[in-house]
Amino acid sequence: MQVKRNDRDGNQTEPIIFILLDFNNEDLWVLFSILFLPVYLVTMAGNILIVTLVILDQHLHTPMYFFLGSLSCLETCYSSTIMPRMLVSFLTGDRTISIKGCFTQLYFFGSLAAAECYLLAVMSYDRYLAICRPLHYMMLMNGRICIMLIAGSWISGFLGMNIVLYFVSQLRFCGPNKINTFFCDLSPMVRLSCNDTDLVEKTAFIVSFIAILPPLLITVSSYVCIIKRIIRIPSTTGKQKAFSTCSSHLIVVACFYGSLMIVYVLPNISSLSDIKKVFSLFYTLLTPLVNPIIYSLRNKEVKDAVKKTFKLLQRTD
Repeated sequence: MQVKRNDRDGNQTEPIIFILLDFNNEDLWVLFSILFLPVYLVTMAGNILIVTLVILDQHLHTPMYFFLGSLSCLETCYSSTIMPRMLVSFLTGDRTISIKGCFTQLYFFGSLAAAECYLLAVMSYDRYLAICRPLHYMMLMNGRICIMLIAGSWISGFLGMNIVLYFVSQLRFCGPNKINTFFCDLSPMVRLSCNDTDLVEKTAFIVSFIAILPPLLITVSSYVCIIKRIIRIPSTTGKQKAFSTCSSHLIVVACFYGSLMIVYVLPNISSLSDIKKVFSLFYTLLTPLVNPIIYSLRNKEVKDAVKKTFKLLQRTD
């Protein structure tokens, strides 16, 4: 849908909706909805379960699980920003989204993605302190500092995206209205503008640089120190115990940053668009899904908390 507007430059056709192109094969939409709906429900259930366990189980009231609960809360919001609209699109065939709706989705997606970068860095630093500086751990990672680190991660993510969204909202869209992805991502959206987008692109680059590179450097540096420390542990049992406390987080970090780099570092050419859509699913759908699975399967305390919770539920029945 488009509307005519008159200005000093003459008539321009400005769209009032965007069309998200999803995965273009309409014959597979029903299959996609059957596949993605259970994945989304499992993602929500798993992450909500972890948040609930961290709140209710006294044994999980430690910094590591405090951060894990915050990550699961973030993943729940992250998935809900994109997946419900995509599922409705598959079920109804309606791929349209209003410009305001697109701005809203872009804002929450970008803010939560940036917050996740910061939070993963905080979790890496927490593991570094626990393994490399165990005698000072409780002093350096007390409850007050944990709250400040989590609040800082969330606030920093949303503040940076506020700046980007302000400049994006100043753009005018007066031509094609088809976004070649399944959600309102910044780059495909900016390409549709009839304004000069140089300032928007530079601002987005600076904000993305701050949101991704420093947390990534903290994460990598933390794990380099952790690996060096683990190598120096004399016993095999000690090495396995130390590595088990951070291996789950390392897998989540690898999935998240690996898919981000493939999507945003590869050149924007038409032959790679479908590949980039598939890898976009990794950080929008699969990373939030594997987070509770990895932490529950590889973590004894979480498994014990799950068993204890189910036993309590059985007793109440």
